[in-house]
Amino acid sequence: MAPVADQLSNVLSDIRKAEAEYGRPEGAVTLIAVSKTFEADAIRPALEAGHRVFGENRVQEAMGKWPELRGSYDGIELHLIGPLQSNKAKEAVATFDVIHTVDRQKIAKALKAEMDKQGRDLPCFIQVNTGEEPQKAGIPPKEVDQFVKECKDTVGLNIVGLMCIPPVDEAPGEHFALLQKIAARNGLSQISMGMSSDYETAVGFGATHVRVGSAIFGSRDYA
Repeated sequence: MAPVADQLSNVLSDIRKAEAEYGRPEGAVTLIAVSKTFEADAIRPALEAGHRVFGENRVQEAMGKWPELRGSYDGIELHLIGPLQSNKAKEAVATFDVIHTVDRQKIAKALKAEMDKQGRDLPCFIQVNTGEEPQKAGIPPKEVDQFVKECKDTVGLNIVGLMCIPPVDEAPGEHFALLQKIAARNGLSQISMGMSSDYETAVGFGATHVRVGSAIFGSRDYA
């Protein structure tokens, strides 16, 4: 596989081309380089190339490598894109700049309490289980409107958008279209969807954030 900097450049170029193809303004889509499972040394080439927006799945893993990287590079924006347990809310609020996986009221309340304690107001996305898969986290589509209202009005979270991970065995476009529709009716301007295999399609359905890992850093070793 080509070096990380080259792969990063290719993905960014693909995103810009997709923006033009689908009539989106240039720069409308933010690339979240998903660095989960990769050590700091594997991430540095992307930072050296100027990229500053990264995604991690696990709070503990992020805490282990990003403080050092933040000390070496200015302007890093770290997104939590994996499931969050309420007992990790304190660390998540201290470590991340954006949360993509608010999926139940317990998490919403825990995040808000920690943000108040730490004097932070992190933008949050609600994760939607567009395929209603029993093994997957996320709010069922029919419950999203009410959950958005609760998170905003009752809990007081800064909800800026929605996130989804479509079923692996279904065409992603229908799920992207559904998420776009739900976001629009709730007045949410940001949509986090699209990964290495389908990020260009996601751009066409209004994604504002795409989460791309293996197309930049290579295949992962989960051993």
